Amino acid sequence: MTHTFTALGVIDQVQEALKTLQITTPTNVQQQAIPALLTSKKDVVTLAQTGTGKTLAFAAPLLQLIDRTNPTIQAVILVPTRELGQQIQSNITSYTTHLPEVSCTALYGGVPVKDQIERLKQPAQIVIATPGRLLDLMEREAISISQANYLVLDEADEMVSSLKESLDTIVAAMPNNRRTFLFSATMPGAIKQLVQNYLSKNPLEISAERETLGHQKINHEYVVVEPIEKLDVLMHFLNSRIGQRGIIFCKTKAAVNKLAKNLAIHKFSSGALHGSLSQAIRDRMMGQFREGHIDILVATDLAARGIDVQEIEYVVNYHLPEFYDMYVHRTGRTARAGATGYALTILQEEEAVEIPEFEDELGISFSAFAKANKQQLEDNNTVLWAKKVFKTKPNRSLPEELTDKVKNVFHHLTKEELIDKLLAERAAQKSLNHHNEVLSKKKKNKK
Repeated sequence: MTHTFTALGVIDQVQEALKTLQITTPTNVQQQAIPALLTSKKDVVTLAQTGTGKTLAFAAPLLQLIDRTNPTIQAVILVPTRELGQQIQSNITSYTTHLPEVSCTALYGGVPVKDQIERLKQPAQIVIATPGRLLDLMEREAISISQANYLVLDEADEMVSSLKESLDTIVAAMPNNRRTFLFSATMPGAIKQLVQNYLSKNPLEISAERETLGHQKINHEYVVVEPIEKLDVLMHFLNSRIGQRGIIFCKTKAAVNKLAKNLAIHKFSSGALHGSLSQAIRDRMMGQFREGHIDILVATDLAARGIDVQEIEYVVNYHLPEFYDMYVHRTGRTARAGATGYALTILQEEEAVEIPEFEDELGISFSAFAKANKQQLEDNNTVLWAKKVFKTKPNRSLPEELTDKVKNVFHHLTKEELIDKLLAERAAQKSLNHHNEVLSKKKKNKK
């Protein structure tokens, strides 16, 4: 394998841009895919997990394969989410700082279609699109892909359902002699069917790093909890990672909203991301996360696609993923660009039997996370309560006379004495709450 972009055939203008981005050594997938896309005439299927440099692996060849003097659309890149489309557009724009004649645009839902129709009146050789929005624009006759000789299906395993409905129409609008490049982290049956239906016979197959998932610099751990303690265990973990950045995955939008609300109540630097949020809110949340203004993102699987942030130290599976592929995509958010990472999966007792199955299927090894005991969880909740009090903004609407009376009650106490009394009051209140819960259960049992 070669270890320079020059040896791979990447042109000087792109290499200059990569140097500015401090990208000097090609990754495994780039070493295999770039020369294959540049020199072969075949369609190409590439298996490579997220975070291995797939975007550059297909973007660099496209910038050389298209006719840069021709302003018409010559390459279509289909993606599963708006966020991934935005990320790819940003990446390609950064690769073309020394290729001013190249232009690309991203088309996706959640924003006014009229704005995108206006944008398409300007030259763009490369279009990045979600299938639904591309079909919409084709039906409006706002876009022509009749001269697009290159079709890229990126993270194809995440958009199988949408591709099934739209790929026939999209492919029919493209030249018969087009080349198709399919990139996927996994190869489920549905993707194999796509390859058979839409790619030429005997496509070139590349497998880069997918088989070495277990040997990446990710520490995989799991913890078994009772349902009632699940949130407390998560809070204890997060409180030990203050200042680090991570993503917590939930199965549903409702679960994302509920957990994000709990994190906000406990004053964690966090935000939520799922498909029902408006585009403006999603963009703002992603911007805050990328720029480090928030440390924790609570997300659904699909919404988290396109999060290309290298400094994500950990991933938490608050709900066990339904499919092995999802685990690959989730944990691929950490340990990017050669960094180390950590993945914690929080399980209920009946789910623990699935851990060996994930190990066998993915070739990884889990170790048990040292769960905090009951007292440690309670102590952590007390610390979180103190942080919540500390970060609570003063209520300036209270009558000044009342404020003065309360201050007069405490004025003779030292800080240490006040803290001791606050802790004692909290302990007494929790004891009373527990006593009331026990009485309530006894009454229900009698009934």
